[in-house]
Amino acid sequence: MNNSTEQIVHDEKAQLDFSASMSYTDYLSLDTILNAQHPRSPAHDELLFIVQHQTSELWMKLMLHELRAAIRCIAEDDLSSAFKMLARVSRIMEQLVHAWDVLATMTPPEYSAMRPYLGASSGFQSWQYRCIEFALGNKNAAMLKPHSHRPELLAEVEAAWRAPSLYDEALSLLARRGLDVPADHLQRDWSKPYESSDGVEQAWLVVYRDPKKYWELYQLGEELTDLEDAFRLWRFRHVTTVERVIGFKRGTGGTGGVSYLRKMLDVVLFPEIWKLRTDL
Repeated sequence: MNNSTEQIVHDEKAQLDFSASMSYTDYLSLDTILNAQHPRSPAHDELLFIVQHQTSELWMKLMLHELRAAIRCIAEDDLSSAFKMLARVSRIMEQLVHAWDVLATMTPPEYSAMRPYLGASSGFQSWQYRCIEFALGNKNAAMLKPHSHRPELLAEVEAAWRAPSLYDEALSLLARRGLDVPADHLQRDWSKPYESSDGVEQAWLVVYRDPKKYWELYQLGEELTDLEDAFRLWRFRHVTTVERVIGFKRGTGGTGGVSYLRKMLDVVLFPEIWKLRTDL
């Protein structure tokens, strides 16, 4: 078997010498990535905990890359590109949902063995997650404070907080396409939380009552629906995994843990798009 598989490699003329060219390890900076896990406890399961959160942050980096580009494309009326990017964001969220399945293999005693070594560190402090929430319209000035000790990160999060969200740009697009969107939803302080509007719902209802006429806007509405659906599943799986592992203990970041996460489940990002389904 060894001889036959070795022959296949030679027959395929695979490159085997990388002393003078870039290798897979080089291209992906794997030396840096694979040496970035530094468990602080003697617990076997801490490596799982670290890898779970580091890989989630990598997925969130890609999600932010796609979200920001989608927002720009909508502002530039390039909807075909935006649709591809938003679909990719939804698929990334599906990956993050399934990542919780792996962390859920950690039992309460296993987590308790490493928890004292976490200090006050918590996913609550993820600056990338906060930028994602702000890009999706869940603006909250209080969430700038966890990053005040890192000016460069604070600047990044604050820029996302002040910028128009994905939904804000979607409403501007509706207005450019001739829909009657209330003026106070087209020119406002983008750092403030979004407030639902009957006028905005009426604009979306015009789209949904005549999909053929407003096909691109109709498709945009459904892309936003897919996105929020995936985001809800991600948040819900987070809640159930935390409850499974720590019950109702307070989170390391100081929140109520499960009680806080359950409250976040009630946040609706694109309220009129959900309400119109009842009113159609």
